[in-house]
Amino acid sequence: RVMDSNDLERERGITILAKNTSVKYGNYKINIVDTPGHADFGGEVERILKMVNGVVLVVDAFEGTMPQTRFVLKKALELNHPVVVVVNKTDRPDARPKEVVDEVLELFMELGASDEQLDSPVVFCSARNGTASSSADVPGTDLIPLFEAIVRHIPAPGGDENAPAQMLISALDYSDYVGAIGIGRIERGTLFQNQQVVLANFHSEGQIRTKITNIYQFEGLSRVAVESASAGDIVCVSGLEGVKIGDTLCSPDDVTP
Repeated sequence: RVMDSNDLERERGITILAKNTSVKYGNYKINIVDTPGHADFGGEVERILKMVNGVVLVVDAFEGTMPQTRFVLKKALELNHPVVVVVNKTDRPDARPKEVVDEVLELFMELGASDEQLDSPVVFCSARNGTASSSADVPGTDLIPLFEAIVRHIPAPGGDENAPAQMLISALDYSDYVGAIGIGRIERGTLFQNQQVVLANFHSEGQIRTKITNIYQFEGLSRVAVESASAGDIVCVSGLEGVKIGDTLCSPDDVTP
C-alpha cells in the first residue's frame, strides 16, 4: 500500500503499476518488485517476472487463494521461479492459516508444479504488526523468518560484471525534469553515468544510439543517484531518447549492424 503512489491505485486500494524498492538485510540487498495481483493487469506482471529470480506469493489467511492468485502463480511457475508462500493477515480473528496452506498446495498441484516448487517454504505473517513466523501456531516477533526464507530459497542474480553491458527495459516512468526513465535489471556488465549505449528492439529495424544521463538505484521509498551499477542491480536510467518497453540497452561494442 505504501508504494501505491498512483491516484487511481490509492482510490481503489489495488496495485495497477509495478513498483520497485530494495531493503538491506545483514550483508544482503534484497530487490523487491511489487506487482499487480489482478489478471486485468497481466501484461505488467509478465514483464516484471523477467526481472526477478523468485517470487513471494502473498495469500490472505482468511480469503485464501483467489482467481488472481492462480494467474500470478501460473506465470511464476512457467518461468520456473522458486516461490516463498506468505500467508498474511494471521492476526485476523477469523484467520484459518492451515486450511489456506492446503488450498495453496492444491493450487500448486493443479498448475503442475515441480517437486522443488511443491516444497516451497511457507511463512505466516501479519503485515500490520510487522511479524513473521515459520509456524502457524507460534506468533512471530519480527520479520526475520521472512527474510531468512527469501535468502535461503531465492538465488542471487547471475551475470558477468565484466561482460559487455546489457539491460532489458521492463517498465517506464516519466519525470518533468529528465523525461523518460527506463527501468530494468542489468543482465550483465556494468553501466556508467554518461556512458554511450545502443537501444535495440527485436520488433524494430535499426538501432538508436544515445547516452545515459543518470542512473538511480532503489533504496526504501527513494531513488538514489549512483555513478555506476552492475549485473543484478535493478535501476532507473534517464537520458535515453526514444526508449520503449522491450528495448535492450547494450554496449555499442556488443552490437552488430
